[in-house]
Amino acid sequence: MEEAKVQRNFPVKPKLKSKPRTPKKTPESKYWSSFKTQQIPDLISVPSLTFSPTAPHSFAAAHSASLTLYSSQTLSPTATISSFSDAVSCASFRSDALLLAASDLSGLVQVFDTRSRTRLRRLRSHTRPVRFVHFPVLDKLHLISAGDDALVKYWDVAEEAPVAEFLGHKDYVRCGDSSPVNSDVFITGSYDHVVKLWDVRVRDSKSSVQVNHGAPVEDAIFLPSGGMVATAGGNSIKLWDLIGGGRLLFSMESHNKTVTSICVGRIGKDFGAESNQFRIMSVGLDGYFKVFDYGSFKVTHSMRFPAPLLSVAYSPDCSTRVIGSSNGLIYASKRKVKSSEEEKESESSSFWRVAPVERTEKRLLRPSHFRYFHRGQGEKPSAGDYLVMKPKKAKLAEHDKLLNKFEHAEALVSVLESKNPGNVLAVMEELVARKKLLKCVSNLGVEKLELLLVFLHKYCTVPRYSSLLMGLAKKVLEMRADDIRASQTLKRHVRNLKRSVEEEIRVQQSLQEIQGIISPLLKIAGR
Repeated sequence: MEEAKVQRNFPVKPKLKSKPRTPKKTPESKYWSSFKTQQIPDLISVPSLTFSPTAPHSFAAAHSASLTLYSSQTLSPTATISSFSDAVSCASFRSDALLLAASDLSGLVQVFDTRSRTRLRRLRSHTRPVRFVHFPVLDKLHLISAGDDALVKYWDVAEEAPVAEFLGHKDYVRCGDSSPVNSDVFITGSYDHVVKLWDVRVRDSKSSVQVNHGAPVEDAIFLPSGGMVATAGGNSIKLWDLIGGGRLLFSMESHNKTVTSICVGRIGKDFGAESNQFRIMSVGLDGYFKVFDYGSFKVTHSMRFPAPLLSVAYSPDCSTRVIGSSNGLIYASKRKVKSSEEEKESESSSFWRVAPVERTEKRLLRPSHFRYFHRGQGEKPSAGDYLVMKPKKAKLAEHDKLLNKFEHAEALVSVLESKNPGNVLAVMEELVARKKLLKCVSNLGVEKLELLLVFLHKYCTVPRYSSLLMGLAKKVLEMRADDIRASQTLKRHVRNLKRSVEEEIRVQQSLQEIQGIISPLLKIAGR
């Protein structure tokens, strides 16, 4: 019998799943990661960014002595305003986005029409650089400004005059915001560590509430409820309850360096329980962009950039975020919307449609359509195309136009009034070729004859003009002798002409004497 084979079973230790090194992404971190960033280069330091409150929510960027408007859809510049004498420090859209106010370091505040970019108002009252300008959210007639002179001014834009002036800050005023629920209330923050609440109805220039941030205040904003404000200064962001008398609610110190700018924005409609909530976004000199949930008092997202950051703005439609840096770059981010979300939005809005909108291909232009005859005019040439340039039409001078019309006397008078000797000689030579010069001289009035005599006196002895002008001067004196005798002015010009000719003759005689002396010496030297 064969020995039975004994099978042995060895226990195997089960493999443990390795823990991921990075924590699982929360729905909100996924939301912020859906913003795809691209750079807008070739700028100088960008201290201010602001979005238009109305669709399509273009944004304005202040850099150097210019203010550039960008499209939030394409992130490309649409217009540039350069009528500033110094660096632009701040910009603000009006609530209807028809006006744009901007301040510069010269102390001037200017108001522009956003459509035509024309300057409508110049508000000058500050004696030092203006660092803050703002249109109140609920007011279209007034404007708030503040600057390094520690003054806060409330302007009537139509009258170009300050309605009220608020005293109370002891250092540079760098920021502020208006209440979203009351058009008469606004706040300002200063380097004296204090944020003051002002009411334009109180004319004694005293704020009802003030809070001490504990560091120079770089930015201050109202939260959407209108009863709380957020202030930024040093490396901290603090929340204050204005209704409770300026009580400190929370202090967040997640930045390593100075916080330069903050803004508040609404997160999109992606996840049910956390949708339509507001977040505070902050940037600082440490290069970090942070998102702060002031409902739960925690930082929900953080991102690092390779340069110190100076400004941040977030579009009202939750689709675009822009960040300005000190090295002249704007980090513009657009949210990538999935196709399923687009379908949901289209389904939700289909209730209001009369008929379903079908996606059709681009219609082919036919000769019966007006645009058929303008097709291709806006197309740019590709690399291999051969360009046929349209020759530029030469712009004719006035005397050339008159010569083309055979108005010879008018052409001669026109070119004499231009006082360009080259053009005058060219016209005279043309009139000689047409055999009309002497006829034009005989038909000249006394005033026009004076122009001709002045020209002859000035240029008849110039060697390159003398061959024509000497003969013309002789003919003028013969043909217009009677007119010259009757006018004292013409006699004076003729005497001047005679003196210049006699002086030229003396010069020529002296030159001939010198030539007679030198020529024998040159012959001897040549031998």
